Order: sequence, then structure tokens, then C-alpha cells
Amino acid sequence: MTNSADLKDLIREQLPNILAEDASIRDFILRTVSDYYSPKQETDQKFEEFKERVDRVLDELQRDREEQARKWDENNHKWDQLLDKLERDREEQAHKWEDNNRKWDENNRRLDDFIHEQNQKWDQQYQQNQETLAEIKQMNRKYDSTIGALGSRWGLFSEASFRNALAGILEDSFGVEVVNINDYDPDGIVFGRPDQVEIDVIIKNGLVIVCEIKSSMSKSDIYTFSRKVEFYQQKYQRSVNRKIVISPMIDPTALPVAESLGIEVYSYADDVSV
Repeated sequence: MTNSADLKDLIREQLPNILAEDASIRDFILRTVSDYYSPKQETDQKFEEFKERVDRVLDELQRDREEQARKWDENNHKWDQLLDKLERDREEQAHKWEDNNRKWDENNRRLDDFIHEQNQKWDQQYQQNQETLAEIKQMNRKYDSTIGALGSRWGLFSEASFRNALAGILEDSFGVEVVNINDYDPDGIVFGRPDQVEIDVIIKNGLVIVCEIKSSMSKSDIYTFSRKVEFYQQKYQRSVNRKIVISPMIDPTALPVAESLGIEVYSYADDVSV
């Protein structure tokens, strides 16, 4: 007796040949299994429905893909525009910086030229000022020399004029003898070495007055005048009764010296009596 396992094996082995050779058996089997499997028409319909659903999904996916691609294209286009704008802005900014740098360089060059030109002008002006100053100093020295020479001449002329006038007045109106002595000092009593010495002497009734008339008198002039008096007394063996200095300009430091040496000083409107 054949067991169940052997029977199943036999069916598996013989069933394909039986189905191929016996149509009745094939129909029987189809009817028998129809409760377990859908008919072909129904299967085809379901397959078509499934296919339609798949197509719809694929269409939606395609549309979504196309929409996404469009959005990506738009975004890429926007990004390209933005990048282009950024590049243009960068180039424009770089051009502006180059233009500004060029202007700065030009302004700096002009400033350097201006400073250089001003320095040259200042140097020229300084040189001209120095030359003008040198000319002014030279003119001042010339004027000082001229004025000094004129002053010296004026002083000498004034001294001589006053001396002559005083001698004329005293001699003509008061019977006074006025003597201008110009003698040689071999021992250098007056100047410390041998030299000519000029002295004005006024004599009245045996009274001897030695007078010094100068446009200005300093302390050293007072000492020199005192030595002249000493020279006169030694030379002519006569005592001097009065020693008088007449000058419109007396150094204040000379006054104490004159007083200590017994010299009378007359200046400005001071009166001299004989």
C-alpha cells in the first residue's frame, strides 16, 4: 500500500505530463483550484488596476521630480544671478578701490609736488632774506661808520667852535688870556707812552685854570684829564688853581671820579664862572 508521501511524490512527477496530455484533467484541476486562485480575467484586471496605480505614482513621482528639478533650476538660476551680482559688485568695488587708490596716489603726488615747491620757495625766500639781511647789516655798518665819522667830526668841530668862541668871549670881554697848549710828553705821563698832549689853559691875574672841552666824557677821560693837569704842572712849573671839564654828555660813573680828583664838571645848562 502506497503511503501519503509516496503519493505526493508521484503526483509531482506525473502531473505536468497529465496536464499536458489530458485536457479534462487540466479542466478538473483548474476548477478544483479556482477557489484558491483568482481567475485570469480578474487577475488581469487587478494587474491593470495595479499598473494604473503604479503609473499614477510614477507620473506623480515624475511630476514631483520635474517640479523639484524646476525648483532646482530656479534656485540654481537665482544662485547664478546672485553670484553674478556678487562678482559684478566685487569687480565694481575693486574698480572703485583702484580708482580711489589712483586718486590718492595722484593727490599724494600733488601734495609732494606742492610741498617740494613750497620748500623751494621758502629756501629761495630764506636765501633772499639772508642776502637782504646781510645787505642791511652792511648798510647799518656803513651808516654806523658814517654816523660815527660824522659824530666824531661834529664833536671835533663843536669842540673847536666852542673853544674858539669861549676864548674870544673871555679874551675880548673879560681880559682873560686863553692859551691852547699842544706839547710833547716825552715821559708818557698822560698816555703811558710819549705822545702829543693838548691842553686849554685860562689865565687871569695869576689864576690858572686848566679846561677840557669835549663832546662826551667817560671815566677814563676824567683820569686822562687829571694826568694832563699833572703834566702841565710839571712841564711849566705852575700850580693849577681850578680843573674844569665842560661836556654835554658825561658818563654817570665819571662823576664820582671827577669829584675825588677835585675836577669841576659842567654839563647841559650848568654855569661856569671865571
